Amino acid sequence: MIVAAPAESRTLDSAGPIEEERQRLPWGVYTAVAVVYIVLGVWLNAEIKFIFTDAMSRVAAVSAMLWSRDPHFAAIGFVFTPLTAVAQIPLGLLGNWFPELLRWNITASVTSALFMAGAVMQIRGIARDRGCARWVTIVVTVLFALNPMILMYAANGMSEALYLFFVIWAVRRLIRWMRNDDAHELIAAGLALALAYLTRYDALAPMFVAVVLVFVVSWIRFPKADTEDKFHRSWAAAIDATVVLLPGLIAFFAWSASSWLITGQAFQQFSSVYGNSAIIEQAGGAADAPMSRMMFSLTEIAVLGPAFPVLATAAIVLAWRRRDPEVIVPIVLFGSVLGAQTLLYMMGSTFPFLRFYLAVVPLCFVLAVLISPRERPVVSRRPGRAASPELVRDQPKYSGPSIMLVVSLVLLLGSTAVTFVAMGSPRLASLEHSLASVVIPGRQDAAEQAILRTFGAERRIADYLDDLDLPDGSVLTDTVLAFGVITASDNPKQFVITSDTDFVKILNNPSESGVEYILTVPNEERGVADAINRRYPTMYETGSGGIGALVIEVENDGGTVPPNWRLYRLTGNKQEGG
Repeated sequence: MIVAAPAESRTLDSAGPIEEERQRLPWGVYTAVAVVYIVLGVWLNAEIKFIFTDAMSRVAAVSAMLWSRDPHFAAIGFVFTPLTAVAQIPLGLLGNWFPELLRWNITASVTSALFMAGAVMQIRGIARDRGCARWVTIVVTVLFALNPMILMYAANGMSEALYLFFVIWAVRRLIRWMRNDDAHELIAAGLALALAYLTRYDALAPMFVAVVLVFVVSWIRFPKADTEDKFHRSWAAAIDATVVLLPGLIAFFAWSASSWLITGQAFQQFSSVYGNSAIIEQAGGAADAPMSRMMFSLTEIAVLGPAFPVLATAAIVLAWRRRDPEVIVPIVLFGSVLGAQTLLYMMGSTFPFLRFYLAVVPLCFVLAVLISPRERPVVSRRPGRAASPELVRDQPKYSGPSIMLVVSLVLLLGSTAVTFVAMGSPRLASLEHSLASVVIPGRQDAAEQAILRTFGAERRIADYLDDLDLPDGSVLTDTVLAFGVITASDNPKQFVITSDTDFVKILNNPSESGVEYILTVPNEERGVADAINRRYPTMYETGSGGIGALVIEVENDGGTVPPNWRLYRLTGNKQEGG
């Protein structure tokens, strides 16, 4: 039998529980997880040289902002939201003395390791808030931390680690708010979602559903004695929803206004030639029909979270029996992330990448935690008037949920195995599968090994230019594809790059601006967005009618960038018109 605890045993804001909670802050656990992830990141990037292009592009943004010939904050770029790059600034400040930090993507991988370790601790925190048995908390934390996709994106420097951390943080805070009605939880959730938006544009989806969820829940649980006053009821719900919305709204307008003031475009991701939509168009557009793309999305979700249908059904049924609405929070927030990615892919606005559906992994783990009954109060300094009474038991627990919990943990272990196998599939894991040629004995796939050599050509070009010992501003290039060259160089000031405030002026007359070399890419696919190709369409093929003499051609033996690079030395001849 489950009964409401006496009022004196339900005190949520007493000093005792808070002090106990403070003493148990898991800094040791966090440090251990972070160190493991950092070591894995160094191995992945610097040892086997498996570097993700999006991660390296963020490193290039940090390099441009700190160490280019024209360092300024706006050099961080406005195509993507800034936080993934901004978080690298403390380590990036060492790049002038330790260029290997930039060359090998270390600033990005350390950042993702720290944030993914934070995501692990948020999963652990949800289990502790729930009052799960210690062994359950340990198993859930370890299984999540060792999930192969979590390991991959903790180490590779991509935005997934930051994004997951902020969304899981918001989920945890809203689950707590469902129990304690503490406005501080709403403030934290709103801040987390705002930071998620500054990490990825698609965070608008969980931000929107969180605001709606808070409004609806607040409206429903408004004290019955006051329900006749509909205005006060709606006003109270609107205030709660605004607390969640306001940080994200500020982040949205601040970032959009900054982009508009500096570049003339408020949403470069959607209007710029460097955005995802433009990249897809440059590659020939989406080939599959929308229904095929939807099936692909569902398949990706299935291989990352095969246990989801069982876990969701069990969690919802048990929540209904217990009158415990907390399960709504992870389902609607993580569900909005998955739904937004599915919709964007169906519309042809994003790519068929397994990583975009990674939110199903923490969703499954949170559902497994919520299958366990509540066993402890949520520590709160200021519980609201709608705080639910904590539950205590006057007889031994019903064994059913415990059995279901064990089954759930077994399913999570099985899901990990399914995900590991799926990550070796080129069709399901186009970005991740190349690692299989390293970790699976006897697998020597030529295409996978080529991808593992990505940025090898860029490093050779950087070494060649560094050996020339050129003065500042000697090499003109567009970072749309040359970002790997910039980050690999020991002398980033030798480049004139797209973010420089005088880039257009120099591009129009490079020989009179001190430029000695122009680094070019083919005028096709992504190369059509290259500023040099747009200004001098035949530069790569002919040196633009003789203004440049071919110095070297570097064959790319990697798998994700143009086939060849060409470096031209300016001859001083008349330059071709745009």
